[in-house]
Amino acid sequence: MDLAGKNVVYLGGFGGIGQKCVQELLQRPVKALAVFDLTENGQLLADWKGKNPNTDIIYQKVDITQKSDIDAAYKATAERFGHFDVVVNGSGLMNDRLIELSIQINLLGVINSTLTALEYMDKAKGGRGGLIVNISSVAGLEPTALMAIYSAAKTGVTTFTRAMANPIYYAHSGVGFITICPGFTDTGLLEDIGNKTTFTYDTPMLAMFNKVKRQKAEDCAKNLVLAIETAKNGAVLMLELGETHEMNMPVMWKPQFEA
Repeated sequence: MDLAGKNVVYLGGFGGIGQKCVQELLQRPVKALAVFDLTENGQLLADWKGKNPNTDIIYQKVDITQKSDIDAAYKATAERFGHFDVVVNGSGLMNDRLIELSIQINLLGVINSTLTALEYMDKAKGGRGGLIVNISSVAGLEPTALMAIYSAAKTGVTTFTRAMANPIYYAHSGVGFITICPGFTDTGLLEDIGNKTTFTYDTPMLAMFNKVKRQKAEDCAKNLVLAIETAKNGAVLMLELGETHEMNMPVMWKPQFEA
């Protein structure tokens, strides 16, 4: 997708990867950009607006755990922009001590945001089609025992997004889906991991975790925006150490039909 002149919604746009992605998107340049996030970063927002006077940049306060917030933000954005071409679901929390909140933010929020966005983007409902990008994790590709709750939620995001990319759905709605699975990225999400693990007792996994190589948020963002421009519907992409790898997801089961 050529992003020039497009309208974009980014959930979690003030986060570590999110703000770097927004900066990349503004270089394309997009026509309009809505940042949905819990807390406004006024200084960053003013900086983006000042440097990009030809892009309509707005902020919508959204608590991703509240369906009413999601509904209101999309409604207001649709009224302002007329339509949106790309939605990036990038809100996230890594803290297995907060079980319900982890599931609400990392999985249920993504599902609710996706289904709400489709109400406006679905060609069968008068929309223009487009692309929805759901940010999972390498923990959504491979079980991560140290953060079992986070891994479970992100695995759900990967599976949900792949299911939404079904060619039958795509033919109906004109909305494509891609799954982004960043590797370890140098953001606040990885801080103080020792107090966020699934269990409180010490394991050798924590020491190993702290030695894993990390990529810069800027590198992850560049590859994420490039994926928006080039990836095909249904792609599952691992963004690891500044490189993009398309995952070949194996078929583990096929239904057997009656004769």
